[in-house]
Amino acid sequence: MNFKTLKNYVAVLILVVSSYNTVSAQSNQFYIDKYSPVAQEMMQEHGVPASVILAIAMHESAHGNSKIAKNLNNHFGIKGKNNSKVINSAYKGYKSVLDSYNDFISLVKRKKTTTPLFEDNRGQNYKAWVGALAKAGYSRTKDWSSKIIKTIEMYDLDNFDKNPTPISRKLTASK
Repeated sequence: MNFKTLKNYVAVLILVVSSYNTVSAQSNQFYIDKYSPVAQEMMQEHGVPASVILAIAMHESAHGNSKIAKNLNNHFGIKGKNNSKVINSAYKGYKSVLDSYNDFISLVKRKKTTTPLFEDNRGQNYKAWVGALAKAGYSRTKDWSSKIIKTIEMYDLDNFDKNPTPISRKLTASK
């Protein structure tokens, strides 16, 4: 391969990566804009920080783009029965995405390690909530907590915890 050909390959690769980052940022922004009001409403009603709800949903559903999100309306990776004829999956199926969000809150309320947080850290201290969920076994992946916290911090999702009413934000493509 000569230098000119290599240079063209590198240019195409840079273009593809740049395009992917823009599409990814748009997908993230779309997800945040669409579901942040739901997460804030749930925070107000139940006490789980909106940032935690959004970050887990974004992570577990690939911003709403995973197979289980698209075919089962499952945005939290909750396992259980489904009646899907489209995919064979061990993940629970829901009639709507909102049902998935509600089931997530129910699951969090049932965990012994998160019970004190509903009194002591209502709508705040996302790191304590993520730590308690990890301790409760929400995910068996060792770096799950750090990925959720990184998502919260990367997209400033904790801003949704501070504002009591649903808001819309704009993300920059650099995030």
